[in-house]
Amino acid sequence: MKAAALGPDFAFRPMREPDLDAIMQSEAAACDFPWEEEVFRECLRVGYNCWVADLGRLVVAHAVMSIGADECHVLNICVHPQWQGLGVGRRLLRRLLAQARERGADTAFLEVRVSNQLARRLYAAEGFCEIGTRRGYYPARNGREDAVVLALAL
Repeated sequence: MKAAALGPDFAFRPMREPDLDAIMQSEAAACDFPWEEEVFRECLRVGYNCWVADLGRLVVAHAVMSIGADECHVLNICVHPQWQGLGVGRRLLRRLLAQARERGADTAFLEVRVSNQLARRLYAAEGFCEIGTRRGYYPARNGREDAVVLALAL
């Protein structure tokens, strides 16, 4: 199925607390070490840019980004595994970056697991460049995993 085949009911909208059950299901399905619900609650509380991709009444993806001064930090993008490969993550990332530009950010930053080749290809295709490594940044099954730090001039 192509991204265009998602249909007219597909839309992005701000995340709300009632979405958290669906978000936690996506996190658990897509991530070995999902964010905790309280982290999402805190992101909503402090006013981070929190979005969901909604297909009718079904939340299929979500994202969280902070914006401050002249930069943004993409903190979380997650697409439920049943909806991966359809361009949802790419469209959600582009939505976040457009909002960051509108709010005056001139650089976007993010971290991604070294092992997450799918995400790394997406970010490279969207123009992100590797600027460093955070050793042992992420929990992993056998200890810790490094993060690749990426940046994009907006």
